[in-house]
Amino acid sequence: MKLLEDRIEKDKVVLPGGVLKVDSFLNHQIDPVLMREMAREFYRLYKDEGVTKVLTIEASGIGIAVPCAEEFGVSVLFAKKAKTANLSDEVYTADVFSYTHKTQNKIFVSKQYLNESDRVLIVDDFLANGQALLGLIDLVRAAGATVVGAGIAVEKGFQNGGKIVRKMGIRVESLAIVDEMKEDGTLSFRKQ
Repeated sequence: MKLLEDRIEKDKVVLPGGVLKVDSFLNHQIDPVLMREMAREFYRLYKDEGVTKVLTIEASGIGIAVPCAEEFGVSVLFAKKAKTANLSDEVYTADVFSYTHKTQNKIFVSKQYLNESDRVLIVDDFLANGQALLGLIDLVRAAGATVVGAGIAVEKGFQNGGKIVRKMGIRVESLAIVDEMKEDGTLSFRKQ
């Protein structure tokens, strides 16, 4: 998606260790106009899949998941990273390692909101090593629901997450795939 690639080029910060910061418009401060355009593109890509629910993980995925679910006319469900007092004991859980925070987390979704009749589109801001996406897939499968695919804003194509999930037979549509990130801040995008 050229609009997203152009915005990444304009506002990105590249840090040592392969860290791409796009928090000025995607995952800290959010550009709602850009989110709407990305949601429309995910709808175009998945409109024939019978999506009944959009699933993401708190907190960064919510900004794109809400307008995406609105395009499909369905609810957003987000996996929580902490079991709160108001979350029942009837939950699906999965373990997710966060490379950003260097921690192992358990994520939770209430069984009340995810069941075998759901056709789930997973949406997230980034795909790098794939741990968050794999955890979300585990939650959907635990419910007996169907993963129709994953909609990713930015994929780091030089890391393994996308390859792993695609080898599982799950459709992954990324709006911008960064194939190379140099220390001087230069990025190379995959032609799509």
